[in-house]
Amino acid sequence: MNGILPLYKPTGMTSADAVYHARKLLHIKKIGHSGTLDPNVDGVLPLAIGAATKAVPQLMASGKIYTGEITLGFATTTEDLDGEVVKRTPMVKPVPVHELDQALTQLTGEITQVPPMFSAVKVNGRRLYEYARAGESVERPKRQVTVKRFERTSEPVFDATQGIQRFRFEAAVSKGTYIRTLAVDVGQSLGVAAVMSQLTRIKSGGFTLAQAVSLEALGQHIAEGTLAAVIQPIDIAFADLPQVDLTTNQYEDVRHGRFLTLQLHAPRVRLHYAGVLKAIYRFEKQQYRPDIMFLANEKNER
Repeated sequence: MNGILPLYKPTGMTSADAVYHARKLLHIKKIGHSGTLDPNVDGVLPLAIGAATKAVPQLMASGKIYTGEITLGFATTTEDLDGEVVKRTPMVKPVPVHELDQALTQLTGEITQVPPMFSAVKVNGRRLYEYARAGESVERPKRQVTVKRFERTSEPVFDATQGIQRFRFEAAVSKGTYIRTLAVDVGQSLGVAAVMSQLTRIKSGGFTLAQAVSLEALGQHIAEGTLAAVIQPIDIAFADLPQVDLTTNQYEDVRHGRFLTLQLHAPRVRLHYAGVLKAIYRFEKQQYRPDIMFLANEKNER
């Protein structure tokens, strides 16, 4: 079996757990995912099955869209509600709407982020969360990310009793962007502590939340023999590339990793044979050369 399964990961489950359960249901070891979701975050987690694991970088490059909630008035060790409160800035009056919107706008475009200590980023061979749990500090690497869109999607709610203000948002971002850190940065811009209080990934790898399949539904498809209906073909990850249908002779060349001369001028092309993706070739030195090979890919039977 080869293809991409847009899985719905619920809250309370790690991405590794989701992959583990999918492997047990499908009886397939070779499964990867295109971007970790924290345990307290739900949403779309595209799984790459079999030969599709080679398409994971392409899936990740497509960007992600999230909806969530930011709470102003306190901060935590983890930048979300899983951590311990480390700072409070009780609010005596709400931040005006136009100031909230301005803070989000300032964080749109190419920005520099420092990943949170409670994250899986590696420094000197250790995950940052390992340093954090041991009470150790380490210099965190800065990274450039792109926030394509960051907008408020609800009227803010002010709670004078707790001294907090909440509002919902939607963000479209590049891979490697930490939404938790965006929430904290919003607070810093406004001069108050802040935390990401809820998050759902509604789009990833080109798949939307409406297309995502729960583990329960996956089990039902397996039982009913309709699994192929929810396993998407690998080439959906490369849908923006021109498709070339190979002749038998051309496919023999591809099977042996030979270069091709094609009547095209695209930087990359997807090569099909017998109705399925077999390779991605790139244009270099006046010829098309192997980029990613999918020779083991076969059509899934419904």
